[in-house]
Amino acid sequence: MAMATSSSTQLPLSSSLFHPQITKTPLLLPVTKLGLRITKKSLSLSCRPSISATSAVGVNDEPATSKKSTKTLPFRVGHGFDLHRLEPGYPLIIGGIDIPHDRGCEAHSDGDVLLHCVVDAILGALGLPDIGQIFPDSDPKWKGAASSVFIKEAVRLMDEAGYEIGNLDATLILQRPKISPHKETIRTNLSKLLGADPSVVNLKAKTHEKVDSLGENRSIAAHTVILLMKK
Repeated sequence: MAMATSSSTQLPLSSSLFHPQITKTPLLLPVTKLGLRITKKSLSLSCRPSISATSAVGVNDEPATSKKSTKTLPFRVGHGFDLHRLEPGYPLIIGGIDIPHDRGCEAHSDGDVLLHCVVDAILGALGLPDIGQIFPDSDPKWKGAASSVFIKEAVRLMDEAGYEIGNLDATLILQRPKISPHKETIRTNLSKLLGADPSVVNLKAKTHEKVDSLGENRSIAAHTVILLMKK
């Protein structure tokens, strides 16, 4: 059957645009059906969309308005860890409390593993250097210093940044002595040093099942996770 002719200008288009098989015979369609406006001077067809040069953005380009801004976070999370060797002839101080034991922590300061761990958690949450950089053991003024001094400085930095403690969770790891008889005393003193309500300060203690130095009563370790909230 012959195709009806039209008085409109005929535009040859490849049938491959309309059919998966490419044929040699072009398909003629009225350009009016395509919605194209033809001038006598030229006819240009392109399958590529037109993009304004002013709106084009390269892959590696950044919009002029995308500038990094310092953002105050509503909360921050920090983690602290510390470990000390246990040796005869040293006091065992945990959370600022002197715990009766036949050995204690060998350290530059008083070796309070819990307070050191809490300080590192606060500093980490604030994005600051660790306790060893702020209070280096190479500085003689920290020799034998009470770790409460470090806690007070960490709390000062926290207040200065506009944060307060949301909650704190600490875990002591040691084989001996048993911490349960001293747990509430340690927790109460830690809360006082932090200026926090005791209800937001939690303390746990674990043995190390007689495995490695922790389980053989040759060392003590602590982990602390802290949540700081914007005031």
